[in-house]
Amino acid sequence: MATDTKHKNGISKKTLKQKSVSILKSVLVYGSIFFVIYTAVNWWRQPVMPVNPQLQLIDYKGQNIDLAVMSQDKPTLVYFWGTWCPICSVTSPVINELSAENNYPVVTIAIKPGSDQELHNYLNDHGYSFTTVNDQQGEIFTDWRGQVTPSYIILKDSKMTQGLTGIQPLWSLKLRLWLSEVF
Repeated sequence: MATDTKHKNGISKKTLKQKSVSILKSVLVYGSIFFVIYTAVNWWRQPVMPVNPQLQLIDYKGQNIDLAVMSQDKPTLVYFWGTWCPICSVTSPVINELSAENNYPVVTIAIKPGSDQELHNYLNDHGYSFTTVNDQQGEIFTDWRGQVTPSYIILKDSKMTQGLTGIQPLWSLKLRLWLSEVF
């Protein structure tokens, strides 16, 4: 009796199994390469905490925001974004949801969005309720050596624990905040 039984289409089971294993190996190898490259690029593009960061800010409504105080109790997410940024139109709803959950403080910094009134109109038009600082000239973003939008930093005890860029799913941001709280 032969160990290679045939399917209706004439392909042996052994060949199908070998092809499946080969495909799985390829997916794992290329997936691992992608992950390493993605992580390296993300690390290279992430914001860098200035030596003397400005942690006392004023939002576009004139309210004082003290990131140093906020980050003492819980890790605080700072989200750098732009009203002009197409990727931010995907990430901002996630940030709005995270902010609405109120488990962790969230402060957003809008880079060069125009006047306070233009920013206010944009936030209202999109239904965003997160706390927003108007970085009209991009000075705050430049101070953090930001390279791309969106960018994120997590502050704990006035220190940056994590920095990242690009599209981040809600679960990833929650996990990163939780890890910054625990460790």
